Amino acid sequence: MRDFNIKKLVRANVVGLKPYSSARDEYKAVGEEMIFLDANENPFSSDVNRYPDPQQRNLKAQLAKIKGIPVESILLGNGSDEVLDLLFRAFCEPGTDNVISLPPTYGMYSVLAGINNVENREVLLDSNFQPNVPEILEKVDANTKMIFLCSPNNPSGNSFASDKVEEILMNFKGLVVIDEAYIDFSEKESWLQRLNNFPNLVITQTLSKAYGLAAIRLGILYASEEIISILNRIKPPYNVNQLTQERALEELKDQEKLNTQVAVILKERAKLNSALKGVDLIKEIYESDANFILVKVDDANKRYEQLIEKGIVVRNRSSQPLCESTLRLTVGTKSENEKLLNALKSLN
Repeated sequence: MRDFNIKKLVRANVVGLKPYSSARDEYKAVGEEMIFLDANENPFSSDVNRYPDPQQRNLKAQLAKIKGIPVESILLGNGSDEVLDLLFRAFCEPGTDNVISLPPTYGMYSVLAGINNVENREVLLDSNFQPNVPEILEKVDANTKMIFLCSPNNPSGNSFASDKVEEILMNFKGLVVIDEAYIDFSEKESWLQRLNNFPNLVITQTLSKAYGLAAIRLGILYASEEIISILNRIKPPYNVNQLTQERALEELKDQEKLNTQVAVILKERAKLNSALKGVDLIKEIYESDANFILVKVDDANKRYEQLIEKGIVVRNRSSQPLCESTLRLTVGTKSENEKLLNALKSLN
C-alpha cells in the first residue's frame, strides 16, 4: 500500500496518551532471587498471588519462534474479541468514523462497531462467498478506518481469493484486518508470510480452534511494530492472566500434538463431507477450509430442532445473508460425526 500513514489513522487522544505503567512494567530482572515489594501483592505463595507478566514475554517469544515473526509485531489479548476491540478504540473516532465488514461473517465485527459507536458499512459477499472488491472500495470514504476480512470465512468456510485480498490491501489507505481464526485447517498460506509487504495489514489468530484452548481465551494480533506500539498504549496492563499464559505456552511447545489433531480433524472433515452427499434433506454442501461445514437443507429450523431432540447441537445460520436454510456443522470426533450422520439420515 503506497502513501500509507498510520499517524493519520490514530485517534487524536490516543496519539498523546501515556499508557499506564504497572509495577511489573517498570521492574527489570537483575537476578533470580528477588523480593517483590513493589505491587502490593499478598506475600504468601498460592502460585497465583503475583501479577502476571503484562507483556507476556515468554509466550510471545514462543509464538515468534513458531511463526517467524518479531516479538515486537505481536499483541496478545483476552480472546480475539479483545484485540479487535482495541483496534476500534485506537483508530476509530466514535460517532465519526466507519468500518466495512462483509456479511455473512463473524458477528462480533458489527457488535464491536456498535459498542464503540462506529458505523459498520456492510458489503455482501458475492454468490461464491467472495469479496465484491469494486463495491467495497466504492463504500470507502475519508472516515473509513478498517475493512474486516474473515478468511477462512465464518460461516461459509471458504478462503478469500488472494488476488481480491491484495487488491483491497493495495487500494485502501486504512487498516485491512484479516481474521485467520481457522487458518490451521486451510491449505492456503497465512497472510503472515506477507506481513512485511503491507504496512496496513493486520492479522488476528486464536488458540481457541486448532489448539483446542477455547476456555483459556487467548487471542493474537500480528501487525507492524508501529501498530503494535499504538495498541500497547491502550491495552489493560494485565489483560492475559498467568494461568492462560502458562497453559498457552505449554501447548505451543507441543506442535506435534497440534499437527496430529489437525490431521485427524481434516480427515474427518473429508469423510463427513463425502457422507453428507448421501443425506436426502441436504440440498447443498459448501466448500470448507475450516473445521466446520456449511450445508443447505430443506428446512433449517425444523432440522435444527429435530437434531436437538436427538442430543445433537449444530448452528442454524439461516438468519445470515446468503445463508437461507443453512446449518453449520462443526467437525467432531469420529464417533460424534457418525452419530450426526445417523441422526440426519433418520429425520423425516
